[in-house]
Amino acid sequence: MSTKQIIHGIYDDEVPLLEGCKKLRAEGIRIKDVFTPFPIHGIDPIIGVPRTRLAICAFLYGLTGASLATWMMWYMMVTDWPTDIGGKPSFEYFMAVPAFIPITFESTVFCAAHGLALTYLLRCWLVPGAKAKNPDPRTTDDKFMIYLELNDEQSTKAGEILRLTGASEVNHKGVITEKHH
Repeated sequence: MSTKQIIHGIYDDEVPLLEGCKKLRAEGIRIKDVFTPFPIHGIDPIIGVPRTRLAICAFLYGLTGASLATWMMWYMMVTDWPTDIGGKPSFEYFMAVPAFIPITFESTVFCAAHGLALTYLLRCWLVPGAKAKNPDPRTTDDKFMIYLELNDEQSTKAGEILRLTGASEVNHKGVITEKHH
């Protein structure tokens, strides 16, 4: 069984927060999370967050939308209700592809956007009735927070780094006990 201390480093500005993150990572201290009132671009590689895979999801959702639109247009225009346009029947889909491009594009964007929104909401568990994951409500207004879960040796070093980099508060919030199986 091991224990970890929870430490919150509260900052008043994003510049000292970034400096604190850099120094903590340079000392080999893992940052569990960072809470800020607005996005800080470029913080992900500093705190060690891997690249997101949402782009892959967007491509798959867009491909699904394009495929569904293509199948729908082929079925409607060629199989279900063939239409003579200018005396030229469309016996094959490829004969009328330029006319189908706007619908294919719009369906691709529609499916990608809606699929990504749902994926994001489910991945972050932002559903009705879900408990907020933010440990300090001030970070939704004007404070910036580094959230750490560290063992005893690292917690004293981390507290010093947080104070040296300009943290207005360093709060020890409790202890987590982990069982190793």
